[in-house]
Amino acid sequence: MGRTLTLTLVMVLLAGCSAPISAPTTPAPAPVSSTSAPAATPPSTPKTAPDGRPFVIEKLSRFDEPWAMTFLPDGDLLVTERGGALKLRRADGHVLTVGGVPKVVHDGQGGLGDVIVSPGFAMDRLVYLSWVERGDGGTGALVGRAELAGTPDEPALTGLQVIWRQQPKTSGSGHFGHRLAFSPDGQYLFISSGERQKFDPAQDLGTNLGKIVRLTPDGAPAAGNPWAGQGGVTAQLWTRGHRNPLGLAFDSSGNLWSTEMGPRGGDELNLIEPGRNYGWPKASNGSHYDGRDIPDHRAGDGFAAPAAFWNPSISPSSLMIYTGTAFPQWQGDAFIGALSGQALIRVDLDGTTARLADTWGLGQRIREVEQAPDGTIWLLEDAPSGRLLRLSPAS
Repeated sequence: MGRTLTLTLVMVLLAGCSAPISAPTTPAPAPVSSTSAPAATPPSTPKTAPDGRPFVIEKLSRFDEPWAMTFLPDGDLLVTERGGALKLRRADGHVLTVGGVPKVVHDGQGGLGDVIVSPGFAMDRLVYLSWVERGDGGTGALVGRAELAGTPDEPALTGLQVIWRQQPKTSGSGHFGHRLAFSPDGQYLFISSGERQKFDPAQDLGTNLGKIVRLTPDGAPAAGNPWAGQGGVTAQLWTRGHRNPLGLAFDSSGNLWSTEMGPRGGDELNLIEPGRNYGWPKASNGSHYDGRDIPDHRAGDGFAAPAAFWNPSISPSSLMIYTGTAFPQWQGDAFIGALSGQALIRVDLDGTTARLADTWGLGQRIREVEQAPDGTIWLLEDAPSGRLLRLSPAS
């Protein structure tokens, strides 16, 4: 980035990876009640207002291992379940199963992954999905797009077309990444690609593992990519040196940010800039799981240092940058779901710098965070019967 590390977030809030975390400026809240809720709960569910938090929590629905969600222009919600189902939750709370979803490999961290809609969804009805498939050499993530069609009572994807694949396929069932984001102008599709727990591919320009790629909406390498002249898979690449990037989001200034799971410690929030090398596995503020040291990021090492990092780990699962009006005090801030941290985390973004602001322990693994059209914040829990939660202003 050509700049010194803007922030060192060394958090001693966790006794271990499974413990919830809470910010020192926020009283530790009680976990959200785990009382069962029906599969489709109307928005009139009673609210919970824990002391010290600026929001109240409503329990809306439950899903089976939910992984991602995206809102449609009419307020309906698409939710992926890692086992391979795509659900359409109507604004009235009714949940339907979407037909035409591809077969997925549901193993380890693999399964049905991210879902977003095209910038021109109102006209083309295109939905973009990521998932995991098996083929020669093992497994890998891929991305496809299809039209959301069917009838109001029986929605379905039609004309599914695969537009991108991780290369090469490899053994194992972890670090797929496969988060999706469109650039603000809608011209480019960005995909995060994990290094599949293989380390070295993250530095190899001959593979798209451990990279963030930039494509046209139909999956072609975008003109102007840093290594476009080399052709092949290399022409897709935007950045390299990533471990398992599980969040992608643009801020209102057009900056791209990514959350990334580090090894033992060293989870990161990165400002993504074209052609930069983010260091993995040569540099990290964490260490290997067997205790071996990894050189920390330092000025002059040739690697882009994170804008923020966490040690011990929080396991960042997702990223949203807030633009709504329900919480005007948070406009422009980053919100991160934490898995092992069992929390929702707010990071204050100021241009290209970052500062930890709040950590709200929720007592559950948070898989996804999304902003609703009305500016409320919605969360998905990472669980076999994971709840969909809505956060609204407390006052």
